[in-house]
Amino acid sequence: MDQQGAGGDAEVPAGLGLTAAEYEQLRSTVDAHHRYAVGEGQCSSLLAQRIHAPPEAVWAVVRRFDCPQVYKHFIRSCALRPDPEAGDALCPGRLREVSVISGLPASTSTERLDLLDDAARVFGFSITGGEHRLRNYRSVTTVSELADPAICTVVLESYVVDVPDGNTEDDTRLFADTVIRLNLQKLKSVAEANAAEAAATTNSVLLPRPAE
Repeated sequence: MDQQGAGGDAEVPAGLGLTAAEYEQLRSTVDAHHRYAVGEGQCSSLLAQRIHAPPEAVWAVVRRFDCPQVYKHFIRSCALRPDPEAGDALCPGRLREVSVISGLPASTSTERLDLLDDAARVFGFSITGGEHRLRNYRSVTTVSELADPAICTVVLESYVVDVPDGNTEDDTRLFADTVIRLNLQKLKSVAEANAAEAAATTNSVLLPRPAE
């Protein structure tokens, strides 16, 4: 099996959309979380999104395994499977049942939370069942702060998945990449709006009261 992920040691992977300096800052994250042993009949990809919001604001949205529709398109509803031991806690092993909007080659998806690291801001899940064509799908999302304050945060999302019968690697990657790219763009909008609202609230609290 081939080890795939972000690409060669010296070059920014084609289509990632990051500068060499940005990628260098993220290299350790890519090596730690976004490389897969890709077998025959599988494909993998890595996508990036710059977000002008603090990483904690972005992570607050990404970590919501119980509510992916906050930033993920094409999801009608999501419900956590009851877990008497976990209760309301989000922890590895929890399952969610996702209902997909009509018009996609899917209707339902059963997904397992594999990784939720609040300190490192790393989130991972896999698809374990449902009515869809994404077999053996595994994904990892990381939220990283960059040294450049004009950007603040870069989100990386990667996946590995089986290529369905009758499809090519390019077909499968194009479909998955398109969905993830749309989700990351919405994540950017949601996180930036949340950060702006929080900043406005803070500023209003700090404003001096008018003299009586």
